[in-house]
Amino acid sequence: MHTVDEMKAMAEENEYDTEPNDQGEIEKRPGKLSDYIPAPYKNEEAARAANGGALPPDLSLIVKGRHGGCNYIFNLLTGYPDEPPAGATVGAGMNFNPYFPGTAIAMGRVLFDGVVEYEDGTPATTSQMAKDVVEFLNWAAEPEMDDRKKMGVKAITLLTGLFAVSVWVKRYKWSPIKTRKIVYSPPVSRR
Repeated sequence: MHTVDEMKAMAEENEYDTEPNDQGEIEKRPGKLSDYIPAPYKNEEAARAANGGALPPDLSLIVKGRHGGCNYIFNLLTGYPDEPPAGATVGAGMNFNPYFPGTAIAMGRVLFDGVVEYEDGTPATTSQMAKDVVEFLNWAAEPEMDDRKKMGVKAITLLTGLFAVSVWVKRYKWSPIKTRKIVYSPPVSRR
């Protein structure tokens, strides 16, 4: 986790366009925490050109958009065998991954042991890096999840207290009303 000052410093590393000034010129300004992360490509055509004709997906909601969520993404990132199994045919420019529907995927293996170096000395295994990527994508899909869960715990605590009070009221305040016996004695008629 980063402090607010560290996050502000990271945000200021990127420059963003401002609104046009009186002369119609667009100037650059340092980033703020509320700014979106800049796109890696200027437009769709540049993205397709850099990715062999395929438009890369928006990864901010990929965890929620795929069946299996985090498990699917983790298995996809770690599921590249060194060689396809016997009998599996993979077209030119494609890679075998048993977790991808159809088993042939254009994206090659992107995670290898030792690609990054963790500051705390954690071994940079493929599964550790895939776990980190998946957890980040899960956070990007639902950044408010932690706050929602904290609010849920508070709501459950409050509702439990209200339920206990309502049980007490029903049992002790309404019990004389519920258990009273009303007897009707008709008036004695005189003949």
